[in-house]
Amino acid sequence: MKGLFKVVLALVVIAIVYVFADRLFPKPMAQAAMTVQHALGGLHRRTVQIAGFDIAYLDSADDAARGDDAPLVLVHGIGADKDNWSQIAPFLRGTGRIVALDLPGFGESSKPLDADYSIDQQVARLAQFLDALRIPHAHLGGNSMGGAIVLAFAKAHPERVASLWLLDPAGVGSAKESEMFRAYRENGQYLLFSKTPDDFPHVMALAMSRQPLVPWSVTHELALAAAANYQLHTRIFRDLTQELPHLEQDVAGLPTPTLIVWGEQDRVLDVSGAEILHQALPNSQVVLMPGIGHMPMLEAPHQAAVDYKTFRAGLPPAAATPAVPAAAS
Repeated sequence: MKGLFKVVLALVVIAIVYVFADRLFPKPMAQAAMTVQHALGGLHRRTVQIAGFDIAYLDSADDAARGDDAPLVLVHGIGADKDNWSQIAPFLRGTGRIVALDLPGFGESSKPLDADYSIDQQVARLAQFLDALRIPHAHLGGNSMGGAIVLAFAKAHPERVASLWLLDPAGVGSAKESEMFRAYRENGQYLLFSKTPDDFPHVMALAMSRQPLVPWSVTHELALAAAANYQLHTRIFRDLTQELPHLEQDVAGLPTPTLIVWGEQDRVLDVSGAEILHQALPNSQVVLMPGIGHMPMLEAPHQAAVDYKTFRAGLPPAAATPAVPAAAS
């Protein structure tokens, strides 16, 4: 009995020390938390250069195992970064190599204020990134803006895309107006962006109906980064709202196998976009997630991964073409 008491007491002391350290040293504690999360998903942080940009990315392949079947390349949404995929990565194990990048303008990648961050330019940079990693053929996944980018990429380079995984993708212009877009149209409000760190909890509440539990230090560092990027990211948002009014028309008839996932409680992009996109893409299927908002891979990572694995298992063998081994720093 005394032994059990000592164990419980030790655990309580460790928890108290952790809470204090998490508050007193947020940056190193956040970095440590993400290192653990990356390890759980088998992800390694790497960088590579493309024309005019340094690109940070996560890669589940070690240096000796990069020539497997077409990898899954994941693209985040606006205001987000590669770590939006870290929590789902452990549940995606078994699907092959996973790569998640920070697009130019986001995360740890280069973000010059005067660069062109249009969908077309990001599609071109995604192609350069895949070339730099010597990936000729890939399964692509994207959330929000990232969904629009991978969909546009598949339209421009259908021979390079084995399948698409679209999680609440942007650009479906004929969908019902969302709460986020209504506030922007009526009052010029940027509900999806944090002007100050104190705004960050409101952004997370808008983006996610079911927020994951994360250390205070991680939230703190994300809030600081969001505020620092406010001017650039709101400028990108303004440009994109004018550029992508009806992506569903541009990609109509695209035969790429596609899984469309949408949270039924999405306040950023209305769930009506799922059926519209499904009608536009002849080889698509839809999964609606009750109680989930704009970011299924963070709100319900296990279920989202199960649904994706089921989709991948149903693809024909031709959808997995071997890739050339990659070289990166």
